[in-house]
Amino acid sequence: MNRIFVEKKAGFNAEARHLLHDLHESLGLPQLERLRILQRYDVGGLSDKEFAEASRLILSEPQVDTVSQTLELASNESAFAVEYLPGQFDQRADSAAQCMQILTGMDRPEVYSARVIVLEGELSAEQLQSIKNYVINAVDSHEVAVEEMSQRAAAKPPDDVPTLEGFNSKSPAEIRKELGLAMSAQDVAFCQDYFGKKEGREPTLTEIKVLDTYWSDHCRHTTFLTKIDEVEFEDPDGPVAKAWKSYLETKRQLGRDDKPVTLMDIALIGMRELLASGELDNLEVSEEVNAASIVVPVSIDDGPEQEWLVMFKNETHNHPTEIEPFGGAATCLGGCIRDPLSGRSYVYQAMRVTGAADPLTPFADTLPGKLPQKKICQIAAHGYSSYGNQIGLATGQVAEVYHPGYVAKRLEIGAVVAAAPRSQVYRASPSPGDVILLIGGHRS
Repeated sequence: MNRIFVEKKAGFNAEARHLLHDLHESLGLPQLERLRILQRYDVGGLSDKEFAEASRLILSEPQVDTVSQTLELASNESAFAVEYLPGQFDQRADSAAQCMQILTGMDRPEVYSARVIVLEGELSAEQLQSIKNYVINAVDSHEVAVEEMSQRAAAKPPDDVPTLEGFNSKSPAEIRKELGLAMSAQDVAFCQDYFGKKEGREPTLTEIKVLDTYWSDHCRHTTFLTKIDEVEFEDPDGPVAKAWKSYLETKRQLGRDDKPVTLMDIALIGMRELLASGELDNLEVSEEVNAASIVVPVSIDDGPEQEWLVMFKNETHNHPTEIEPFGGAATCLGGCIRDPLSGRSYVYQAMRVTGAADPLTPFADTLPGKLPQKKICQIAAHGYSSYGNQIGLATGQVAEVYHPGYVAKRLEIGAVVAAAPRSQVYRASPSPGDVILLIGGHRS
């Protein structure tokens, strides 16, 4: 295993200067005089000659970077290294490994990357720990030794999936606490009824964890489907109250009085009204409506008119962005792109709407167990733009709303517009006897 440290030269070290300013502003550390950021790479599977070539052509740019095999620290400097947790995708390391495979024409090498932060100044142990707490998000990363070569054990075969003995007879509340489930007690009771009466067996841990994932607020949108029993307005004559009355009247006219009032129903009532009046006669209706589609006539270069599907897709990644801002915001837009793209559509335009509490709130006033609002806002913006930029998607509208109501849970919405010739979109339904292929590679 070979190792190098790559650091931007003076004048090109914008990231280090930005982090230094951020730490001064957020943590109030006048003792912190200077800061350096080095990218550490551990590479296995290359000869010394191949590694030297990869270091010069892939891992660094000689014009702007300095490269060293060891980390030299001055007497008033301290350092710590941050690496992604095992199993967390490291895009930097993965991209480097792909480039090295192209360079050598051989098997893809092992590549591990870590971010080394060097601090100059007389910092106390408490101040150093506060910097680590600010920089390291424990959800996706952890601190590793700066100089010692990490011992990375090969992945061991997984244990057999356990059967949850006694699942059907325990109280739902007990099961939720024991397994740390996100599903409600009513959901647990439903599972007990299904596995006990219909299957006649206890479920496996995998079955319950899969259901728990798919029934989470992120996937099933339980918040949007929660029954609303009572509503009060600060201003009974205000626009929100008037909109509420209009919703209830439209709901009654459409014969939906027996349907519960939910945020989802409120959001869709306008579409249902337009469908009922015949004004939305170009909506494409299918069994799976993951990206809403309308049929529009299109003529290209004065050619014959043809039917196209214009698709609209949005996603909310509120909780994922709350705990892991970069990945949460990136996959928010990524999910919007994925669905129409998988339906043979070209994605043309994107939009982002977010909600946060005051990003200027001092770090010391952050709610326990949460990331600072400032970090969430900044890193989420990087995540969103990273995904969009990698596929060349333009974002025409970006709006971030700051309100105290978002302090406990962030709002992260991405949306896209896509289109494809209707003739190129194939609609089909699964049938008994269809073959399902699971295709993937082994990850060590």
